[in-house]
Amino acid sequence: MGMSMGSAGGGGGRRRGRRRHRALNSEINVTPMVDVMLCLLIIFMVAAPMLTVGVPLDLPETQAKALNAETEPLTVSVQKGGSVFVQETEIPAEEVVAKLQAVAKTGYDQRIFVKGDRAADYGTIMKVMALISAAGYKNIGLITAPETTS
Repeated sequence: MGMSMGSAGGGGGRRRGRRRHRALNSEINVTPMVDVMLCLLIIFMVAAPMLTVGVPLDLPETQAKALNAETEPLTVSVQKGGSVFVQETEIPAEEVVAKLQAVAKTGYDQRIFVKGDRAADYGTIMKVMALISAAGYKNIGLITAPETTS
């Protein structure tokens, strides 16, 4: 009889021990979530500057203040080799007006910014501006980089 009691008591002790190990933990471990969020934050901080696209230009510097614009202006860029771009699309200089008429949302009142590389031919920049002005566009501006003090 002593044997049966000892084995029954030992088996019950094991079950209680197992129940203690299987007890549910209602705490939430947020450490892995914080690690993932910090990794994503670093990835987005590194990747965000790379998402800005455009035509690579070396703009001249001036002391002019930035303009406030309510609508997104169209940008015409002239590279130093004479290549002309409307937004990010390269086109021949003679087709600038046709492309602007196709993409201008507000017609001839559309704001157009002309960006010319510092090393670009001045005559090419003026030719592009003359084509745009002769087509009837009124809001034409030149883009420069802010002057750095050194």
